[in-house]
Amino acid sequence: MSFLWLTILSALRVLSRNPLRAGLTMLGIIIGIGAVIAMVSLGQGATASVQSEIASLGTNVLIIVPGATTVGGVRGGLGTVSTLTVDDAEAIESKVHGVTTAMYANRSVLQAVSEYKNWSTVVLGTTPEFIDVRNWPIAEGNFFTQSDMNSAANVAVLGKTAVQNLFDPGEEVVGAQIRIRNVPLRVIGVLAAKGQSITGQDQDDLVVLPFSTAERKVLGTQFLGTVGVILITTLSQDDIPVVVDDIRDLLRTKHRLHPSDEDDFTIRTMEDIAKAIAGASRTMMLMLMGIASISLVVGGIGIMNILLVSVTERTREIGLRMAVGAKRTHILLQFLIEAIIMTAIGGTLGIAAGIGISRLLTTMIGWPTIISTQAVAASFLFSLVVGLFFGLYPANKASKLNPIEALHYE
Repeated sequence: MSFLWLTILSALRVLSRNPLRAGLTMLGIIIGIGAVIAMVSLGQGATASVQSEIASLGTNVLIIVPGATTVGGVRGGLGTVSTLTVDDAEAIESKVHGVTTAMYANRSVLQAVSEYKNWSTVVLGTTPEFIDVRNWPIAEGNFFTQSDMNSAANVAVLGKTAVQNLFDPGEEVVGAQIRIRNVPLRVIGVLAAKGQSITGQDQDDLVVLPFSTAERKVLGTQFLGTVGVILITTLSQDDIPVVVDDIRDLLRTKHRLHPSDEDDFTIRTMEDIAKAIAGASRTMMLMLMGIASISLVVGGIGIMNILLVSVTERTREIGLRMAVGAKRTHILLQFLIEAIIMTAIGGTLGIAAGIGISRLLTTMIGWPTIISTQAVAASFLFSLVVGLFFGLYPANKASKLNPIEALHYE
């Protein structure tokens, strides 16, 4: 039987003498590996969720919001004053080459009332292009039309969450009536469920109205024709840089901005939003991984302490082995293998714990998680490196013992 295999068996035998001590020693490694895998799984799951939602909205979508403005020397933040209008959206759609659709909207949080229930929800006044730009299908009924927009019809389309809180299960929703600010609205459709947004908001908790109805009868506005956001779709993603420049030039001209003035609007692309959110998620994941890695270091220090105690306890054994011909390399290898075996077992248990925690978070809380094989492999190898590094000092100390002094050690 080879020397290496005998050394491994000897190390396992030594560890089995005191399983409780060995288990407590490995606890830091288990916690560290489990936390790293769970954090990476959460981070990758969140990134995939963001990418999926961005893809569902469309990579060729631009979002234009009112920008910062300065009035009387006082500078307001984004959206402080509405600087965008319906005319802006229509001009973009008709004059900017590469733009296929321009949708605009205003929103507010208001109380919706059905026959027996009421619910505070997002009320969105928008255009018929909403379902195409947002890629949001209708589950029941129909969406409102341009004719409804032109006549400011009292119609509404509800999200799934609004339906659940305004109507009883099994109750007929399409054709029912709700009221917002005492304005009666006939429900003509129900949107398909979308779930949470990338910011954690419930996208289904909304009531959608024709923009003209919302502006004139429900939401109200200080100036007719002002909008809170404009969404633009382009022919392709490749057109976005040119379209952005053309929109900026058009809006600056329409808003009569001097060349030295800053834009009073902000144009955002879905790619910019995705990068910002992914960057924030990556930063948070790295920070949490750094915290989790401390457990690995603590576990490594624990292994070093236990091995130092083991060297002291087994001093006579080491002296006896040296007296019968064991070389310094043999003693060094034995203690290093013990350290590596402890970290390998701890790493394996940590991997199981990390995968289990990830699955539990997905099942119980609904957080998306993706188990990364690269993260599993990297964390396991890192645990072995920790064992090797922190086991080196005790192993070196054991190998340098004087055989005669070791045999007389009490």
